[in-house]
Amino acid sequence: MRKGAAAAGSAVFFLAAPMVVTGVVPWWLTGGWDAGRSWLLPVRIAGWAVLVGSAALLIHSFARFVVQGLGTPAPVAPTEHLVVTGAYRYVRNPMYVAVVALILAQGLVLSRPLLLGYGGLAWAVMATFVRIYEEPTLRRQFGAEYGAYRGAVRGWVPVLRAYRSAPPPRPFP
Repeated sequence: MRKGAAAAGSAVFFLAAPMVVTGVVPWWLTGGWDAGRSWLLPVRIAGWAVLVGSAALLIHSFARFVVQGLGTPAPVAPTEHLVVTGAYRYVRNPMYVAVVALILAQGLVLSRPLLLGYGGLAWAVMATFVRIYEEPTLRRQFGAEYGAYRGAVRGWVPVLRAYRSAPPPRPFP
């Protein structure tokens, strides 16, 4: 797939999936993002920090699919290459991590425990989808390359050392 088509497909998928899960549903659940009984200001500030960081992570992760993978996150137009750069060097599912963090951050910003519960439910649905569909599909598509990556990088909690798909070349003696 060409980068232009991958970018267009990723943009459409971005509007159809993460924007619905992190925008439309929380809006609906809170009656238009109405704040609940206000929590402490430091909690709300932390929520804003997580929200901004998670949005950046989500956009970065989508861009990796276009630039490195030459495809989209949508199962109907998958990547041609396994994406193991950027945030994917630290966690296998940065898009899902970002989506869950965005929902939880909204719960903190709006002081709405309901969104915290929704974030947990969203994570459970995504984790099930990863286990049942994504991991077997990636194993079939990328074989040993995915196996090595999966063995080195955790799915949901970032590792501290960046994954490298091949060892760096040794200098000539």
